[in-house]
Amino acid sequence: MELSTKYAAVVKLIDQANAGDPTLIDYKGERQPKELLYASRHLAWVLNLQPDASELLCIAAQTQHICRWESPRSDYPMNRAGYLKWREDLKRFHAQRAGELMAEVGYSADAIERVQSLNLKKQLKADPECQTLEDALCLAFLELGFDDLIAKYEDEKILSIVQKTAAKMSEAGRAQISTIPFSEAGQRILAML
Repeated sequence: MELSTKYAAVVKLIDQANAGDPTLIDYKGERQPKELLYASRHLAWVLNLQPDASELLCIAAQTQHICRWESPRSDYPMNRAGYLKWREDLKRFHAQRAGELMAEVGYSADAIERVQSLNLKKQLKADPECQTLEDALCLAFLELGFDDLIAKYEDEKILSIVQKTAAKMSEAGRAQISTIPFSEAGQRILAML
């Protein structure tokens, strides 16, 4: 993929924003800001699934959770309705932040609209790039967040979450799950499916 000067500039801004995440997590022996790592792994999965991914798809991948910590789940009611409202508000928040950073480096309104459409998942299942973005997001979650989920919930709830996650994925995305080096706990849960 040939990268434009604008792409390099917007990635720098995205990385600066995500580097502000106060939550640090360990990945391969290195502590990193959570959303900076998630953006990196999300992009890596996009490129694994679609090596010729467009510049705009790559931006959408890197901004899918941009500055997520600024809108914590705890700001919403701790019920299903609160969770769904939080998720919808987050999508709009991420899309807005992506658009602001893209505008700052000179992307066109059409390019910004496309990335925002991907961030908002407006055409999931109908738009191949949107599906790739969702597949990559699910794979990054399974790679980086699965053990935290296992520690937090009972097996039945985890199985339900994994089944819902897999249902959102394409066949190509689901095929990549087997390439993730899961912990023993993760392998145990997946063996129950």
